[in-house]
Amino acid sequence: MADRARNSAVIFDVDGVLLELTAAEEDAFFLAFERRYGLTGLSRDWDSYRVRNDEHIIAEILETHGLPAQDSAAVVEDYLAILSSGLERGTIPSVTIPGAADMLRELSITHSTGIATANLLAAARLRLENQNLWAPVSLLAFGAEGSGHKRDTVARAIAATSLPKHRIVYIGDNLNDVDAGFANGVHFIGFSTDAARRKTLQAAGALHMSGDHLTTLHLVRHLLQ
Repeated sequence: MADRARNSAVIFDVDGVLLELTAAEEDAFFLAFERRYGLTGLSRDWDSYRVRNDEHIIAEILETHGLPAQDSAAVVEDYLAILSSGLERGTIPSVTIPGAADMLRELSITHSTGIATANLLAAARLRLENQNLWAPVSLLAFGAEGSGHKRDTVARAIAATSLPKHRIVYIGDNLNDVDAGFANGVHFIGFSTDAARRKTLQAAGALHMSGDHLTTLHLVRHLLQ
């Protein structure tokens, strides 16, 4: 739960904003299906699934291949075990977006800070803990579990703050993040280190853009001053 004494909040997407999604981290997700069912060649285009949300993607893969829906829990358990072991051994790298740690440290002093991610929250926690980024977002953390589209996950985070929407900033790097910001009526910052992606976010309606986290920090302070 967010710190009730604070009158503003900053909510982050994880992949592309706080962490890079590495190929090895993607492999861990799909390896769970390969080891349990021998499934290979599954789509790694997250937008190709009906709902861009790990919980829903697992359910869709099981449905598509005629596997029991109740197997979802076992797949999640396998995935988290693979990810945890790999992070601990260093065979699965987790990579922080440049400047993210300093930005979080600064913002968490005066604002409630949290995450709204399409990842399973348990997986996001493992990855963020590996990079010492979990503590600043841990009190306002929402993931795929029990959620749907990104706008729904962001809505849950917003509700947990009990703050007026003009006192909240959401930062994301995908078109579904732009939608989530607009749908929930909060300030939105489109972030990407890639100039082409920033143009795509801007074309989708993002009013505030950042390509580095020093700029992100300045934008947040301006929007919440």
